[in-house]
Amino acid sequence: MPRTAEISRATKETDISIKVDLDGKGENKIDTGIGFFDHMLTALSKHSGIDMEISCKGDLEVDSHHSVEDVGIALGQAIANALGDKVGITRYGNARIPMDEALGVCDIDISGRPFIVFDCKFMGEMMGTMDTQLVEEFMRSFAFNSGMTLHISCPYGTNDHHKAEAMFKALARALRTAVSIDERFKDSVISTKGVL
Repeated sequence: MPRTAEISRATKETDISIKVDLDGKGENKIDTGIGFFDHMLTALSKHSGIDMEISCKGDLEVDSHHSVEDVGIALGQAIANALGDKVGITRYGNARIPMDEALGVCDIDISGRPFIVFDCKFMGEMMGTMDTQLVEEFMRSFAFNSGMTLHISCPYGTNDHHKAEAMFKALARALRTAVSIDERFKDSVISTKGVL
């Protein structure tokens, strides 16, 4: 059974359409109008192995906040929908990804209990046309709408681009593990409660 989902989300601030395939090859077509964000989402797709088509038309004349946050919401919902009842998934994933002088660290639990711990100090205010503080906003909206417990950090580094990219790639690799099917439990949910 294909693990795919499509989400459309339209507000007065953004118009978003997203398609995901959890069992893809990391192929992607991404256009949010925010160059740096597109770069991060491309890395998320490629390194997770999740095919993603993401289109966002947002009020960039204001700033990039609404677009980044709303893409996080819609992408989280798409991942949750594609996972369905979560039967057979590995559930947990973690990764440590170096990007030159920076290190991205990510631990996730697709638990149905959304929570985030974010720990990264950026040096500047912007990366291209994207505010550095929006990295945390994306991670929060993604975690809460996918039903995921997410701990993500960059314990050291000096280049903001490297810090952000290391964290997105760490999220990707952790997600790749967590959504994968564990053959030993392919007909059950890995939870003492019996549901996730």
